[in-house]
Amino acid sequence: MRRFIRTAENKCKRLRKMGVKIGEGCEIYDNVSWGSEPYMISIGNHVRITNGVRFITHDGGVWVLRGMGGGGNSFKDIDVFGAINIGDNTHIGMNVIIMPNVTIGKNCIIGCGAVVTKDIPDNSVAVGVPARVIEDIQTYIDKNRHKFVNTKHMSYEEKKMYIEKNILKH
Repeated sequence: MRRFIRTAENKCKRLRKMGVKIGEGCEIYDNVSWGSEPYMISIGNHVRITNGVRFITHDGGVWVLRGMGGGGNSFKDIDVFGAINIGDNTHIGMNVIIMPNVTIGKNCIIGCGAVVTKDIPDNSVAVGVPARVIEDIQTYIDKNRHKFVNTKHMSYEEKKMYIEKNILKH
């Protein structure tokens, strides 16, 4: 049995074939739901989309209107759609849901589990259900600078040893 390793480039190619507009340098995890209209989704450059993120490009509630029946139901064939746009240099945390007609600006952090129902401005950190902006990026930097560690260049083993020695402090 052959095993195939999907590169980020191959994944982006596959998504582009589905119609998703994707910029350069994006990191997209495997367990992402692109909804029934992926061609309505636009993603900027250097965007990370983590596990469990769901893009919703239509209003499923119209299903009820279609089923209201009766002669002359003008709702029997209706749909409601909305595009989703994500700006450059943005991180979308695990299990985020992004609703139709939403734009997330550039340089944003969307916290795990958020449900984004309204636009998020550039340089914002947004969390919650529904998502709300809690601070700007500079405040996030200032508040967390003391926690920053330079481990991104390290191998798995080097990082593990560093964390055990300096962070876990057994």
